[in-house]
Amino acid sequence: MGCCNRRCGLIAGAVFGALVAILGGILIPVGNSIVEETVNKEAVIENGTTAYDNWVSVGAPMYREFYFFDVQNPEEIVNGSVPVVKEKGPYTYRVRYLPKDNIEPHPNHTVSYRLPLGAIFEPSRSVGSEDDIVTTLNLFLVGGLSTLEGMAWLPGLNKAPLFQRRTVKKLLWGYRSGSDVEIGLFSPYNGTYDGNYTIFTGKDDISKVGMIYKYKGERSLSFWNNTYCDMINGTDASSFTPFVDKTKPLYFFSSDICRSVSADYTESLDLLGIEVYRFSLMPKILAAPVENPENYCFCKDEKVYRNYTLGGVMDISPCEGRPVYISLPHFLHGSASLREDVQGLNPIEAKHSTFLDVEPTTGFTLRFAKRLQVNMMYKSSKKIPALNKVRDYTIFPILWVNEMASMDDETAEMLKKELFSRIEILDIVQKVLLGVGVSVFALCLIGYCVVRRRDSQSKIA
Repeated sequence: MGCCNRRCGLIAGAVFGALVAILGGILIPVGNSIVEETVNKEAVIENGTTAYDNWVSVGAPMYREFYFFDVQNPEEIVNGSVPVVKEKGPYTYRVRYLPKDNIEPHPNHTVSYRLPLGAIFEPSRSVGSEDDIVTTLNLFLVGGLSTLEGMAWLPGLNKAPLFQRRTVKKLLWGYRSGSDVEIGLFSPYNGTYDGNYTIFTGKDDISKVGMIYKYKGERSLSFWNNTYCDMINGTDASSFTPFVDKTKPLYFFSSDICRSVSADYTESLDLLGIEVYRFSLMPKILAAPVENPENYCFCKDEKVYRNYTLGGVMDISPCEGRPVYISLPHFLHGSASLREDVQGLNPIEAKHSTFLDVEPTTGFTLRFAKRLQVNMMYKSSKKIPALNKVRDYTIFPILWVNEMASMDDETAEMLKKELFSRIEILDIVQKVLLGVGVSVFALCLIGYCVVRRRDSQSKIA
C-alpha cells in the first residue's frame, strides 16, 4: 500500500509540475499581449496617458551649442587665396524651454500645436561671452547676391566688404546693416514659433502615433516643386511607433532643413540602466545625386553641384530665401573638394554625426544630438569689387550647431518604475513558473521510475 501511495504521490507531483510549467508557458504569450496592450494604450497622445504627459511637458533641458568658423585670412581670400578657418566655440543656449501651446485636438484623431522658440545664453557652458568677436562672411553681401541676380539692387551692396567682424550675439540673433536691413543667421527667433503641426494621436491606429499629418496647415511642402521631395514623412523625432524594429529606418521631418529624412539603426546602448537603440543619419541623406538619385530634386543649381557630383551639402534657399547650404559639421560625409576649398576642417564621426537614442518598447527618444552646419555660397562677380578675384562657387562654412538633450535620472527612474519594473516582474514570474514546473515534473518522473524499479526488484527477490 505504501509503494502505491509513493507512486501516486510522484505521479501527482509530476502532473502538478507539468501544469505549473504549462502555466508558465501560457503566461509568455499572454504576458506579452498584456505588455503590448499596456504600452500601446500609454503611447496614445491623449490626455491622461504617459505619452501625453511627456509630450506636453518641456522635458529634459535642451541646448544648442554654436561653433563658429573664425576666418584667419580675410584679405588673402579676397585676392583669390584658399580660405583658412579656425573653430571657435561652443557658445551655448538653452532652447525649447517653453511648452507646446495652442494644443487643439480634432475629431479625426489628430492634435495640432505650436512650438514656441526662445534662446537663453548659458555662460557656464560657453567658452566666452556673447560679446566675443568673430570674423566671418558679410551676411548682407552674400545674402544680397540672390537679390542682385533677381535684377533688384540693395543700396551699398557694391561697396560692402566680403568679410565682417561681429559679436556672437549679433551674428546669431540679428543686427541692422548699413541699409537698415535686419540681418542674423537665426533672426527672428525669440518670440516666434515653429509650426503649426498637426499629428496623429494613435487612438485609432497606434502605428501612426506622432506622425505628422500637416505642417503649417498643408499635407506637403511647397519648396521643391517635386512630389517626392515635398513629402512630409514620419514624426518630429521626439517619439516613434512603439516596439521599434531596428531592421527598419525611422523617418522624421525637420523644419530646420525643410525636408524629411531617415535614420538607420547602428548600435544598442545603455542609458541610465535602460537599453536604447541608436539610429543615425546615414551618408546617403546628403549624397551626390549621381550616387543617390532621390536627391536630384533637392539640387537646383547644376553649376553649384558640379554636374550633380557634389555630395554632402543641401541648398535650402528655396525655403530660406537666401543662399544657405546645410551640411553635417566640417562637411562630414561630404565630397573631398568641400574641405579642399576651405582649410581648417576636420570631420570626426563621433563628434559631428546626428543620432537618436530610442527606447525600443515605448518608441520614446530619450537622447539625441542634431548636428548641422550652416554654409553660404559666394561666386566671382564683375559688378561687386569684393568678389572680383575670389574663387568661384565657394561653399563657405559659417558655423555648426549641436542641438542636444538627454533623459535625466528622474525620468529614467519613472520609466523603470512605471513600465519596465512591471515587465521585469512578469518576465520573472513566467520564468519561475516554467523553471519550477519543469524541475518538479522531472524530479517526480525520475522518482517514480526509481520507485517502480525498486518495487520490481523486490518482487523478483
